Amino acid sequence: MKKISNALLAAARGLWLAIFGMATSILLFVLTVLSIAFTLLGIGLFTTPVAVGALRAHASLRRRQAKAWTGVEIPEPYRPLPARRPGLAGQVERCAALLKDPATWRDLLWLLVDATAGTVLALLAPALVLYLPWGIVLALGVWEPIDRAGGGLWFTFVHITDQSTANLAAALGVVWGVVGAFVARPLLRTDFLLAKQLLAPGPATARELELARRVDRLTESRHDAVDGSAAELRRIERDLHDGAQARLVAMGMSLGTIEALIEKDPARAKKLVAAARADSAEALTELRDLVRGIHPPVLAERGLGDALRALALRMPLPVEVDVELAGRAEEPVEAAAYFAVSELLTNAAKHSGARQVWLDVHHADGMLRIAVTDDGRGGAAAPADGRGGAGRPAGSGLAGIERRIGTLDGVLAVSSPVGGPTLITMEIPCTVR
Repeated sequence: MKKISNALLAAARGLWLAIFGMATSILLFVLTVLSIAFTLLGIGLFTTPVAVGALRAHASLRRRQAKAWTGVEIPEPYRPLPARRPGLAGQVERCAALLKDPATWRDLLWLLVDATAGTVLALLAPALVLYLPWGIVLALGVWEPIDRAGGGLWFTFVHITDQSTANLAAALGVVWGVVGAFVARPLLRTDFLLAKQLLAPGPATARELELARRVDRLTESRHDAVDGSAAELRRIERDLHDGAQARLVAMGMSLGTIEALIEKDPARAKKLVAAARADSAEALTELRDLVRGIHPPVLAERGLGDALRALALRMPLPVEVDVELAGRAEEPVEAAAYFAVSELLTNAAKHSGARQVWLDVHHADGMLRIAVTDDGRGGAAAPADGRGGAGRPAGSGLAGIERRIGTLDGVLAVSSPVGGPTLITMEIPCTVR
């Protein structure tokens, strides 16, 4: 029963596409062509953007229908438009950008195809289905007044002249109805696949769009890298000012006091020496922590694998580490991977409620692949989701990690259903030497 209802629904959708689609395609084709032609007269500068906007809205509706009704995905091929500027110059610039976009002309060609071949494909199945009730109606006696008025009626290839031929038409109508229901969904899918040939980006356009997306990503990554470097410098300056620098200043003052008291009050001078020694030890510890935060010595000396193993030992929960690296990656890649893993392990320890974490690092096919898995409560959100998940505010550490590895053209993926487990994977292009 469900298959029958789905087939009838596909036929109804085909009928809707045949009627509404053909009428809309013809109307939009005429309006768009006239607007483009009137561009030479100046009128088209104002009407063409409106007509092309309506054309693109119609094409976008067909893309959404293709995906929702048959699962056919048709990506948009449009180039980004320039920022709207006021005045005639801005109108001319926008109109020129629309006319220079190859997708505009492919959309126009699609309107012609949709109004002809597309309409035939969409209409065929509902026409066959409608033969079923029409054949039954004729067999119930409607054929007689039609025959008397017009001298006979053809039902596909059956000429109805009496009740027996009318009954034959009813039987043939059942056959056509079954055939129509059987081919309704394939024909609808074929119609959308035909539209995809023109509505999807062409090879050259696809390369241009991919290049534009890559340029945008690299531009954004560059800005993130500059902002991140500035923030890192401010953090280092703040840590030095509030930590080691303050202790070194205190040590200098203490040494001055000791110099004045060493002969007058040796006992107090001795206490100040002990305090200065303690301050020097704390300053040294803070400097080491600061250096570790900039670039851990173990990472510089022994590489990413040993640095991650040492990091795992400092975590408050057990971390099982599996590292397979045939050599050393570039320093920026190692540093980005190290701090990204450090952030992920810290997040897991603070927010996930996990009892165990697994860290897998290996290099293959020119990519450094890192996977961090925990058995916690889950609910972590990818940065683009805009939600924080269980105990994590939106825009927390994951967004920073994505920005950090994004500067190296890396990608981050999050799988964290509520209830767990959480799996976060990173891929960074690099070579190992």
